[in-house]
Amino acid sequence: MPTIEEELGRRSLLYSLLMPVMSQFVPGLDKGKGMYFLFIKSEAKTPSGLVARPVLTSYYKSTHFKDRPYDPYTNYTSPNETILCPDSYQSMYSQMLCGLCQHKEVLRVGAVFASGFIRAIKFLEKHWRLLCNDIRTGTIDSQITDQSVREAVMKILKPDPKLADFIEAECSKDSWQGIITRLWPNTKYVDVIVTGTMSQYIPTLDYYTNGLPLVCTMYASSECYFGVNLNPLCKPSEVSYTLIPTMAYFEFLPVQRNNGVNSSISVPKTLNEKEQQELVDLVDVKLGQEYELVVTTYSGLYRYRVGDVLRVAGFKNNAPQFNFICRKNVVLCIDSDKTDEVELQNAVKNAVNHFLPFDATLAEYTSYADTTTIPGHYVLYWELSLNGTTPIPPSVFEDCCLTIEESLNSVYRQGRVCDKSIGPLEIKIVEPGTFDKLMDYAISLGASINQYKTPRCVKFAPIVELLNSRAVSSFFSPKCPKWFPGHKQWINMN
Repeated sequence: MPTIEEELGRRSLLYSLLMPVMSQFVPGLDKGKGMYFLFIKSEAKTPSGLVARPVLTSYYKSTHFKDRPYDPYTNYTSPNETILCPDSYQSMYSQMLCGLCQHKEVLRVGAVFASGFIRAIKFLEKHWRLLCNDIRTGTIDSQITDQSVREAVMKILKPDPKLADFIEAECSKDSWQGIITRLWPNTKYVDVIVTGTMSQYIPTLDYYTNGLPLVCTMYASSECYFGVNLNPLCKPSEVSYTLIPTMAYFEFLPVQRNNGVNSSISVPKTLNEKEQQELVDLVDVKLGQEYELVVTTYSGLYRYRVGDVLRVAGFKNNAPQFNFICRKNVVLCIDSDKTDEVELQNAVKNAVNHFLPFDATLAEYTSYADTTTIPGHYVLYWELSLNGTTPIPPSVFEDCCLTIEESLNSVYRQGRVCDKSIGPLEIKIVEPGTFDKLMDYAISLGASINQYKTPRCVKFAPIVELLNSRAVSSFFSPKCPKWFPGHKQWINMN
C-alpha cells in the first residue's frame, strides 16, 4: 500500500485519542503501565528503492513512535529496543522479562491481534524457568545477543529472588486458568483485536484472563486508519467503530446478500462504473444496512475497495457507527494472514498433481482454521477417489501439504517461516462418502438440496466434529515453505 510521511502523523493522532476514550471508562490508567507485545517484521525495497514493509513496522520505526514525548497513558513495560529487535525470539523474551519485572505496575495488557497475545502466553508457558532464573540472578540469558536489547533490559532488571519464587509458584501449578490476573494482579483489561476472524480466540483469552474485559480500541488497516471504539468495554460481539472523517474520504457500496458476501469470485479492488454510481457517502448510510468500505486516501488510493463488510450499528450524535462483519472472500485466517477461496482452490489444484502417478483424484475438500493449537494452523479435509492399486505413501501427502503452503501468499509464509505465528498445514483424509454425510447434515438444518454446494471453509462445531470423526489419517507439512523478505507484503489489521 502506498503511504507518505504525513500519513504517519495522521495515524499518530488517532493513537492519541485511544487513552482519553479509555480513561472515561477505566480511571487511573495514568498510574501504571501497559504491557503490550509489539513486534517489527522484515522489510524489503522495491526496484525503485522505496522501502516496502508492514504498516506497523513503519510506525514503530518512525520518530512518531521512537521519539514520542513521555505520556503516562502510553507508558509501556517494553523498552523501544526490545520492540525494534528484528529477532522474534529475542524480542518476545526481552519484552516478557520486562513485563514480569514490572508486574505490579501493569494496569493493561495486550497485543495487536488476539492470536499474538495468546502466543505470548504460550511463550511464557515454555520459557518461564529461564525467565525466573534471570529475575533471580539479575542477569540475562545468553541467547539474548542483541547488545542494545541487553542494555535496555539491564536498566529494568535487578536481582529479585522473591519475585522469581512468586512466578515459579504460579507457573508450576497444574492449571494456567487466570494466569494473567495471577501474575499481573492489577490488570484491568486486555487490549487486542477480537472482531472478525479474531473472535475465534475469545474463549482462550477468557480462560487465561479470568474473564477480563476484551477491548477493541480502534479500527485500522494498511490502506489507512479508520476510527475508534467509543464504547470500549462493550462485549466483543457488540463492538462498533466511529469513523473519523478526516482520516480519509469514506464511501460505501451497499452489499446485497444475494450477491454473496462470501462469493468464490475474486472481487477486484477497483470499482466499475455501475458500482461507482451506487456509492453512498458517510452521511447517507442507513441503520442496519451492510456496506463494503471504499476509501480515497491522502497517500494516493482512489475509490479503493478495502475488502471489509460493515453494518451500520447506530449513531454517535450524527456520526454513524459500524460493526465489522467480515472480510470479503476470506475463508481462512489464523493471525494476520488472509486466504480467500480462489487462492485456496489454486493451492489445492497445485497439490493434487502429486496424485497423478497413483491414478487418484480429489473428490471433495473443505478447510478449517484450527486455533485449538498454539500457534493455530490450517486443516484441509480431503476425500479421495482411488482408481489405482498402488497405495499412496505418506510422503506424497506431506508433499501435498508443502505444495499448498508454497502456493499461499507471502503474509502466510512469513507467519510460518519468520514469525512462527502459524503452525504447519495439516491434511486429514476422510472416509469415502463423508461429504455426502456433510450435505445430508446441511439439508437436515434447512439447506436447499438444489442450491447446496460444498463449503470451502467450515466453522460450525458439529460439522468439524463430523469431519474429524470420519478422518482416517492425518499428515503435516514436513518443513517450512520458502519465504524471502524481498517479496512485497502488507498486513491488514482487521
